[in-house]
Amino acid sequence: MLNGQMPIFILKEGSSREQGKTAQRNNIEAAKAIADAVRTTLGPKGMDKMLVDSIGDIIISNDGATILKEMDVDHPTAKMIVEVARSQDTAVGDGTTTSVVLAGEFLKQAEELLEQGVHPTLIANGYRLAVNQAKKELESIAKDVKDDAALEQVARTALSGKNIGLGGDLLYKLIVKAVNAVAEEKNNKFYVEPSSIKVDKKTGGSVNDTELITGLIIDKEKVHAKMPSTVKNARIALVDSALEIKKTEIEAKVQISDPSKIQDFLDQEVDTFKEMVEKIKKSTANVVLCQKGIDDVAQHYLAKEGIYAVRRVKKSDMEKLAKATGAILVTNLDDLSPKMLGKADLVEERKIGDDRMTFVTGCENPKAVSILIRGGTEHVISEIERALNDAIRVVAITKEDGKILPGGGAVESELALRIRSYAASVGGREQLAIEAFAKALEVIPRTLAENAGLDPINTLIQLKAEHEKKHTNYGISFNENKVEDMLKLGVYDPLKVKRHALESAVEVATMILRIDDVVASKKSAPSPAGGQGMGGMGGMGGMPPY
Repeated sequence: MLNGQMPIFILKEGSSREQGKTAQRNNIEAAKAIADAVRTTLGPKGMDKMLVDSIGDIIISNDGATILKEMDVDHPTAKMIVEVARSQDTAVGDGTTTSVVLAGEFLKQAEELLEQGVHPTLIANGYRLAVNQAKKELESIAKDVKDDAALEQVARTALSGKNIGLGGDLLYKLIVKAVNAVAEEKNNKFYVEPSSIKVDKKTGGSVNDTELITGLIIDKEKVHAKMPSTVKNARIALVDSALEIKKTEIEAKVQISDPSKIQDFLDQEVDTFKEMVEKIKKSTANVVLCQKGIDDVAQHYLAKEGIYAVRRVKKSDMEKLAKATGAILVTNLDDLSPKMLGKADLVEERKIGDDRMTFVTGCENPKAVSILIRGGTEHVISEIERALNDAIRVVAITKEDGKILPGGGAVESELALRIRSYAASVGGREQLAIEAFAKALEVIPRTLAENAGLDPINTLIQLKAEHEKKHTNYGISFNENKVEDMLKLGVYDPLKVKRHALESAVEVATMILRIDDVVASKKSAPSPAGGQGMGGMGGMGGMPPY
């Protein structure tokens, strides 16, 4: 009561709320728990995680984005950290684990400053100053990509942290060939659309059977057994309409009074299909790839003319086929003409594993290509697919950006040294936050050393000693288990990946630091019984169900 008056209740009785240091502490603990969950997967010697869902299906991966996407996360702050991984994966395709580990470490270092009485806003300002300086330093450290050999090393580095068995040497060469094939040069600058590289997978064989197709693979077979299985010097028609008789949009009824007219009606249908096939034949096409259905009668006449046909091809595949073969997609068969056709040296049906697939190969200057992954088990090829997709994105942005950095923790070690020098020039309480930022960067080389079974303290001491001698490119060599020049060893990271990882980690860390009140909103759904914290993740309690 206040001055004899009844107290005013702002929040509903029994509603959840956390304030001040309690809210900050719980938020930081949640973020650190997520970072710790993926930390052991970092680097070429990182461990894998097995993710098991409610019906027993499993995913085995050390890809940070995949692990965090599949994890059952309840805590609101933990979800913000997961969003960092998703953002990193969407933007640059790699560095997801790095960004999450950095975000967790930035918050861990901030926690120590909070306990010393430094205001969260000052820490956030210090972090922003530090990351802006770090981006400038990254530009000065970066080296230009001079040839395909450098791109191959970028691909090799990206694949080194993935569980891909013995096929790495083959895969990184395939990736660079694929990226070079689809790259387009405009105004002396390269542009690469990673989605133009289609990655297909089939169990059977080994990883070394993985191949690059200078064209496209369609996971469909020919529609009629009597069609040719192989078509050389293929002239390809891409048809967006159905080779079927369309149903009327309103309900219609055909009434035939004279039984002799039934055959006339059926003959009319046959003539319609004959006319469709005649239009295709007139265009000189010997391969038809149709996005919609092909009627049985039309299939018969196509087979009779020796035309190879595939139906219900996905729209995304049709777009890639147009890029690969130079064909123009037609909606109306009346528009089909020789100049609308695409070309390929060979179109053939092949049996891969238990399935039959259509291969469109030997395209001249294709702007869409395919990689067919082979492997012993579904889990193996799924992990290779994830690794390839990441590596393709990484090589693509390196081709566009043309800048690389030394890997193996070299960049973070050099940045930590330079940011500490920068902190002294800033002064004030922000200096403490900038020094904390520099210390947080060392979590990357320390984690790489731990995951490789090295002594993290000795490794950090060696790295600091080398970088103080102006050996900017020195990082951890995992083959020799010692500190060496990463550029000489060919361990490269793209500039864009590192820059984005730093930016996204700082953004989420400063956002979390500024939260001092967590209140259950009125839109909150009722929580399932026992739904506290984060499902299956220890160290995330203390938060109400959301």
